[in-house]
Amino acid sequence: METLTLNLAPALRLTDEQFYALCMTNQAWRLEMTETGALIIMPPTGGESGIRNSALTTELTLWNRQTQFGVVFDSSTVFQLPDGSKRSPDASWVTLERWRALSAEARRKFPPLCPDFVVELRSETDSLSQLQAKMQAYLANGIRLGWLIDPLTPLVEIYRPQQPVETLNFATEQPPLLSGAEVLPGFLLDVGLILNI
Repeated sequence: METLTLNLAPALRLTDEQFYALCMTNQAWRLEMTETGALIIMPPTGGESGIRNSALTTELTLWNRQTQFGVVFDSSTVFQLPDGSKRSPDASWVTLERWRALSAEARRKFPPLCPDFVVELRSETDSLSQLQAKMQAYLANGIRLGWLIDPLTPLVEIYRPQQPVETLNFATEQPPLLSGAEVLPGFLLDVGLILNI
C-alpha cells in the first residue's frame, strides 16, 4: 500500500476540530493534513520499519530519561504546526518549558506546536522526495534539528535552520554517529544500531 493524498480544497477545508474528530473516528488510519488542506492517508509500516522506529524512540527516550530536558513522542502523535498542517514525525522531542506552556486540553489533543527535534525514518512505502518535502515543512514551521534516516539508499539528511541540508551517504561506509548537538545535549545516535536489525 502506498501513501494516498486526497485534495479536499477548495470544496472542503477541515477545521482543527473536524480533523481531530476524523482521526478519533478512524483510529485505524494514520492521517496527516498538509498546509493546503490535503488529507494524507499513511499506510502501516512493515515489521522491519516497526523495529527500527521502536529502537529509535527507545534511544531518544533513554537519553531524555537521564536529562529530563523535555518530552519524547512516538509516531502516533499528531502536531498542529503553525502553518495549519497536521504532521506525525516518526519520533520527536519538545523542550519541557514549551510543553508545560500548553494548556491541559492542548496537551491532551493534537499539540499546537512544532517539535524542537524530529526524525523521519523512511520505510518501504515512503517516497524519499515526499519525506524531504516534509522535512522542509518542519524547518519552515520551526524545528531546531531534524534527521531523515533512509535505510534504503542508505543516507541520512540533517536539517537545521538557516543551513544547507547536510547529507551523509553511507552505502560504502559505516553508518554515522549522529549528534544532537546543542538541541539535544549529549544525545548520540548510532545509526548502525537502528539499521542493523
